[in-house]
Amino acid sequence: MSEPTATPAWQPVLLRAWTQRGLLAWALWPLSVLYGLLIATRAGLYRWGLLTAQRVAAPVVVVGNVVAGGAGKTPVVMALAEHLLRRGIRVGVISRGYGRSLPGCHEVTAQRSAQQLGDEPALIQRRTGAPVYVAEQRVQAAQALLARYPGTQLILSDDGLQHLPLHRDLEIGVFDDRGVGNGFLLPAGPLREPWPRRLDLVLRSGTEPAFEGFRTRRQLADFAVTQDGRQLPLAELAGSTTPLLALAAIAQPEVFFSMLRGQGLTLADTLALPDHHDFSRWSGSQHQGYQLICTEKDAVKLWPICPHALAVPLQLVLPDDFWTAFDDHINTLLAHSPRA
Repeated sequence: MSEPTATPAWQPVLLRAWTQRGLLAWALWPLSVLYGLLIATRAGLYRWGLLTAQRVAAPVVVVGNVVAGGAGKTPVVMALAEHLLRRGIRVGVISRGYGRSLPGCHEVTAQRSAQQLGDEPALIQRRTGAPVYVAEQRVQAAQALLARYPGTQLILSDDGLQHLPLHRDLEIGVFDDRGVGNGFLLPAGPLREPWPRRLDLVLRSGTEPAFEGFRTRRQLADFAVTQDGRQLPLAELAGSTTPLLALAAIAQPEVFFSMLRGQGLTLADTLALPDHHDFSRWSGSQHQGYQLICTEKDAVKLWPICPHALAVPLQLVLPDDFWTAFDDHINTLLAHSPRA
């Protein structure tokens, strides 16, 4: 089974080149030097006071990474939001809303589609119930959120380590097995900015984490979720006679497929699509006879046009010592915040 994708033919080649300092990486290195000069100049403008990072009326915690591509930032944001809400802390989330079709600053609600405002913001809002705003400029998103929800005590930013216009009070870096790749800046390597750089907290996942930090474990839930929120045990799917088609439009779709197989599911076919794929032209007719199973991020875009799709949630397990360190930071921030 196949479906046209927008994945450029050069993308897998470049991703492989980013793992080591081979011929292609060195050929692109002069461009990375220019990129580095631009980054250094921009950072210098903030350091010298010619540009100023803007504070908003609540502490800001940024969850991001220093490499291009997904490293699991959004699951971390959702885990932090759920933890803070359980503590009784009123939290909001801001995002750029990568891949969205509707420009400007907007609140993410059930009345707006994931295509309009972004799959990750839609997933965060659906999973946590926290207010979520998207905007090209995160400062604008934060200000709009605080104006609409003045009782908000803390803001989480999904990505944005490199978004210098917004002042941040805590920075959390997320890494997977890739670490920092070959250590080169874009486009010769995966780095968005020079490494090493200071981070308040570091989370690392994968089977071979690249360096020290708090070890996280990502696993699939043992159930799938229907559009109306019902849970279906994966054991029932494993015993079903309906063939399963697994779909993933994420940075590393094969990881999702492997995790499904690890849960005992037999996949009749798989469909890997580019990250943040636009499903507006999706036609389920070509997949009749299959039970479609996908990630939660894909489901928020698929359900309006493919209501029978099943989503398997990704569960993030964070160690106790991380939560202790995180809570210590949050307690300090709130103690000095006028919104505490």
